[in-house]
Amino acid sequence: MGDEFPVYRVAAVQASPVFMDREASVAKACKLIAEAGSGGAQLAVFPETWLPGFPIWIERAPGTALWDHQPAKEAFTRLVANAVEAPGSTTDALCAAAAEAGCGVVMGINERQGGRLSGTLYNTIIYVGEDGRLLGKHRKLIPTYAERLIWGQGDGSTLGAFDTPVGRVGGLVCWEHWMPLARHAMHVTGEQVHAALWPTVEEIHQVASRHYAFEARCFVVAAGSVLRRDQVPDDLEIFRGDGIDPGEHLLAGGSAIIGPDGNYLAGPAGAEETILYADLDTSRIAAEHQTFDPVGHYARPDVFSVTINTAPQTYLGAP
Repeated sequence: MGDEFPVYRVAAVQASPVFMDREASVAKACKLIAEAGSGGAQLAVFPETWLPGFPIWIERAPGTALWDHQPAKEAFTRLVANAVEAPGSTTDALCAAAAEAGCGVVMGINERQGGRLSGTLYNTIIYVGEDGRLLGKHRKLIPTYAERLIWGQGDGSTLGAFDTPVGRVGGLVCWEHWMPLARHAMHVTGEQVHAALWPTVEEIHQVASRHYAFEARCFVVAAGSVLRRDQVPDDLEIFRGDGIDPGEHLLAGGSAIIGPDGNYLAGPAGAEETILYADLDTSRIAAEHQTFDPVGHYARPDVFSVTINTAPQTYLGAP
C-alpha cells in the first residue's frame, strides 16, 4: 500500500519478573528489550505491574484480607520498597535500554509517588519511546476487588495515547477493558496500537482483548506474565502454608497479538517464557473502519455525549 500504510513489527514480552526484586527485574527487562529489538520489534509490551511483579498473594495466599494481618503488612511493605518512581532511576534504565535497542517500551509497574516510601501505590503503565524518551504514563482507574488492598485509583488525566514510530499507542490495565466509557475515552485518542496489560491472559481476558481490537478497529498487544510458585521468595511469609505445588503456575501467560478484525496474529502463548512477534499492516485499520468506526460514522453524537474529566485528582501535585 506504499508509504500511506506502513507495516510495523511489535512484540508481546511474556516472562517472569524476579519477583519482588526491582533491580534484578529491571536488569532482566533490559535484556528482554534488547532481544525484542534484535528480533526487529519497534515496540515491546510487558504485562501488568511486571515491575517488580503482580501481587498475586491477594488471590492465592491465606489471610491476605484479615485485619491487621502482619504477613500481609510485610508483603505490602516489601512491594513499596521495590516499587517504581516515574520518572526515576528505574525509568532512566528502561529509557536507556529502549534507545540502545531502537525499540519503544510499554511497561506495567507498581508505582509509588516520587520520593515517598509511604502512601498510596498505583497500578501504572509507562510509555518509553524508541529514542529513549519517557513519553508518559497511565494509572489504572479502578483497582479490582482485592486489588484495593494494594493500589489507589487513577484519574482521567492519564487517559491518552502517544505518537510513536508505530503510530498512535495507548493502553489500559486488566478490567479497565470492561469499562465502556474508559474504552470510549481511548477510542477518541485515535489509537492504532493498543497495549492490553494483564497479570495473565486467561480465556475471559482473551475475549476482552479481542473485543477491544474489534471495537476500536486497532491492533491489540495483550501481555501476560508467567510465574511459578517456586519463583516466590521463601521469606515472603504471606505464602506460608498455602499448600500450592512448587511447580504450579500462579500466572500462566496467554499473551497474544490481535488484528483490528478481532482475530489472532500471534498466540495465544502457553505458560512458557517467550516473546511473540507480529507484523502490523496498518492498511487493515482503514479497511475495518469501513464497516464500523466507534467515534466516526457509527458514533451518533447527536444521541450520545460523553464528558471526560482530565484534571489530576491528588493532594500531592501533578501525578
